[in-house]
Amino acid sequence: MIAALVLAAGAGVRFGGRKQLASVDGRPLLQHAVDVLRSAPVSDRVVVVGAYADELGEEIDFEGVRVVECSDWAKGQSASLRCGVDAVPDADAVVVLLGDQPWVSVRAVAAVIAARRGSADAVRAGYGGAPGHPVLLERSLFRAVRKLRGDVGAREVLRNANVLDIPCDGLGDPRDVDTPADL
Repeated sequence: MIAALVLAAGAGVRFGGRKQLASVDGRPLLQHAVDVLRSAPVSDRVVVVGAYADELGEEIDFEGVRVVECSDWAKGQSASLRCGVDAVPDADAVVVLLGDQPWVSVRAVAAVIAARRGSADAVRAGYGGAPGHPVLLERSLFRAVRKLRGDVGAREVLRNANVLDIPCDGLGDPRDVDTPADL
């Protein structure tokens, strides 16, 4: 079973708060990632929230996905990733997306899943030769994910893993939204 996670628990400090609800193309920023998640070719769909969890529940259409609240969200992205992995204990792999990347497409998710091979610990989308999201993590990496601490994501785990990078140029845009100027 393959699960997909959207990490959206942060406080958006660089943005000035409530980044998940900022309007992008007429919809909240997070809604874009949730819509991709809803259409992804996976068995389980999880959105990890933390800061502003109540407000997100009022503004985002979470139909068809599970919402998991990460109580340790303030400890950084690693806490959100751990929380997401823990929410899918039966998964053989997880596809990780970020809630602040509204232009990553379901086609990129499908391409990453389709490239999955037995010898790779992870499959990572690339755009213009640079690594990006989505990233598929095999179960063999879950233990390392659970050891992560601080404001780091899977990149730390991938440094010592057998990673298959696949080009996803033309399958979406990997830009993320960190500040209002990024909109």
